Amino acid sequence: MSGKREFGDYQTPEEFAESVCAYVKNRKGVNPEIVVEPTCGIGSFIKGSLMFPASSIVGIELNPEYCDICKTTIFDPRVTIINTDFFGFDLRNLVRDYQRVLVIGNPPWVTNSTLSALDSHNLPQKVNFKGLKGMDAITGASNFDICEYMILQIISSLRGSNAVIAMLCKTSVARNVFLELKRENIPFSECEMLEFDSAKVFGISASACVLYIHLSEEHESCDSYKVYDFESGIEKASVRYANGKLQSNLDNIPDYNGACEFEWRQGVKHDCSKVMELDKDGDDLRNGFKQRVDIEDAIVFPLIKSSMFKCPVIKDFKKFVLVTQHKVREDTSYLSKSAPKTWAYLQENAELFRNRKSSIYRGAPEFSMFGIGDYSYSRYKVGVSGFYKTPLFSVLYSEDEKPVMTDDTSYFICFDSYENAYVAMLILNSDKVQAFLKSIAFLDAKRPYTKKVLERLSIAKAIKDIDICDLEETEAGLGLEPFITDEHYRRFKKLDQLCLRQLNLPVVE
Repeated sequence: MSGKREFGDYQTPEEFAESVCAYVKNRKGVNPEIVVEPTCGIGSFIKGSLMFPASSIVGIELNPEYCDICKTTIFDPRVTIINTDFFGFDLRNLVRDYQRVLVIGNPPWVTNSTLSALDSHNLPQKVNFKGLKGMDAITGASNFDICEYMILQIISSLRGSNAVIAMLCKTSVARNVFLELKRENIPFSECEMLEFDSAKVFGISASACVLYIHLSEEHESCDSYKVYDFESGIEKASVRYANGKLQSNLDNIPDYNGACEFEWRQGVKHDCSKVMELDKDGDDLRNGFKQRVDIEDAIVFPLIKSSMFKCPVIKDFKKFVLVTQHKVREDTSYLSKSAPKTWAYLQENAELFRNRKSSIYRGAPEFSMFGIGDYSYSRYKVGVSGFYKTPLFSVLYSEDEKPVMTDDTSYFICFDSYENAYVAMLILNSDKVQAFLKSIAFLDAKRPYTKKVLERLSIAKAIKDIDICDLEETEAGLGLEPFITDEHYRRFKKLDQLCLRQLNLPVVE
């Protein structure tokens, strides 16, 4: 097939490409002997690169139509356009006779799974190039951005040189590249991220930047990078690398980095919302098809989705979810006897379950779910949406004692009492913890607060720094009636001192 999506095709406006080249030439003082554009498209960066006093300017492009456009619109004897696939091109050999190398451009903004879905051949060899293991490799974590893969391949080809790399990419890709530079101990003397308005430049909604990296022949390696606004040049942030993690270099931010003493869990995943998620309609339940559903109450539970985290204590529910298992990969056929009406309902909709796309359901019992375990059935949870820029942590419980479920874009920790859950909620919503979380999260990400971010918060460190007055102020700021007491906080601290990873809570049968 062919088409814009197959090639991750966002052609750079000539004016913007020229401004990027001018920044590299004038602000950074780069004076290359050779300029390489690894995915040159219709030649915007090739044209911009003509301002450099380079003896050779090389564009690599897979699409032959784009190559023809470049050859008929760019008239400079220094320019060579090569019609080939970047993934099989020997960049190291191309630049081996040059001391000053600049690689600049705009690689495809698309993931490997998107290209696979399009049956595209514009893909690198399918490898787990970050070495992910277990469920991370099976689920979305091993899905990677082609742009990120290409930039890392370029860095690998030029490692040990003084080459400069200036690439347009999503900001999340730029951060991942910086992390890989550090993890792989690749020498570089400078790294910047110059954020620009992608809606203005490309007409898309994505946090984007010019990633500028100056590699080094020495053994040096920076421990931080700076973020600037591309248009104004104003510094927006400085981010440091420590112990494999990134954190903003901000003043007066408490350091609660560590390992959380309570285990953060992700909510249930079923990928069949029209069948599994039910809305209350008077005394009836209706599914996503607006059909009345008559099933056993024992396996129907209150549900909080990410968009519903609106207040610090949630105990009333209008949405519910059908839960088919107590643990992952449990045989669901038990429902045929213990919940025959539910089993019949599921069988009626079996085709929708069979059409679920995710590979995690392959080989699993029919009507399987993920993100399910003993922890799902804890009576008290403190949960948070992964999506909001300012996280609001909420106590979740139902007055009828039924466990509350969350969706898979939400995260939670479990408690055996309302009081302990309430204290945890206040700690997590306190100004000090909120400041720390914002310093380690990236608010331009689609989901700023993930399990990996939340796991970095040591509650033990936080409670050494947070007193009862802080919690009372948080309580008042959230509009709650006074409830927290010294005794509540003292009991909670005992939980933390035990360094519990997960409370032993009974499974609801």
